Amino acid sequence: MANADQIKSLIRSHFDSGSEQFYTIALQIAATEANKGHSALAQDIRKIVDSARTKSRGAATLLPQELLGLVFSEKPDNPRSSLVLPPNLMDRFERIILEYRQQHKLKIHGLHNRRKLMLIGPPGTGKTVTARVLAHELRLQLYTVQMDRLVTKFMGETSAKLRQIFDFMIQHEGIYLFDEFDAIGGERSRENDVGEMRRVLSSFLQFIESDHSDSIIITTTNSPDLLDRALFRRFDDVLYYNLPDEVDRKTLIQNVSGSFLTARFSWNEVIKKSAAYSHSEIEQACRDAIKHAILSNKNMFNADILLAMFEDRMLTHKKNIK
Repeated sequence: MANADQIKSLIRSHFDSGSEQFYTIALQIAATEANKGHSALAQDIRKIVDSARTKSRGAATLLPQELLGLVFSEKPDNPRSSLVLPPNLMDRFERIILEYRQQHKLKIHGLHNRRKLMLIGPPGTGKTVTARVLAHELRLQLYTVQMDRLVTKFMGETSAKLRQIFDFMIQHEGIYLFDEFDAIGGERSRENDVGEMRRVLSSFLQFIESDHSDSIIITTTNSPDLLDRALFRRFDDVLYYNLPDEVDRKTLIQNVSGSFLTARFSWNEVIKKSAAYSHSEIEQACRDAIKHAILSNKNMFNADILLAMFEDRMLTHKKNIK
């Protein structure tokens, strides 16, 4: 039987792989040793695991030259509380996290965790925030693919750029967000579609079908009716987002505003007036109200101030759509 130093050296020597399964097994060893009364050894193993996780996932990966300006890399710090979703959607979000963390159990039985996701819904309803919170929860780097730039700047070599992205995600585990995916995901049969875009979509379908990396792929769209039907069956999960309901609006306002809300906040009018707003619009209105309070040398704001901020956003919206 290996002694304590040998066990610790063995764990250290294999952390280069960054495998979530290896982390989990190492923690299982620690739990076993703790049950045997070897608390010091168990604690040492846990420290090694925590240190390796921080090192392997905490550092940003340098993008290759050919992907600069096309893929944006970041380490989000969005907490789970910043994601306000209805219970059914939150349950599915939690399932994605659970399956990722326990993927080794699934692989034993020939199954795989959900890792190819399509998020559908109006602008500002939490699709991008979902990707950011997921990256934060799983301690993974978030790579956002700029789909509009992929199409306009690299027209004629888009498929080649997509191949480089999928090759990169094999070597660098992370969350890969293809935002506003309808830029390339339109129906291949549309008469006004150009041949290049049909080839790009076909290439993407092939890449995502053959991808067996450990990375999580997320595509988002505001216009599902424009998407090729062949896309949907390539994804493990399709999540539909909507404007927040009354409960979600109140939760979102409370989460963003915190202690800046007055003790006797008039919720009824605010909940009623905010019905037409998205998650991001409500969040921005709350932040505007907070800034108003700070610049007015106050530490709170009431419902009238927040309603005024909603009105400002409505006027801005009307001007932008003229």
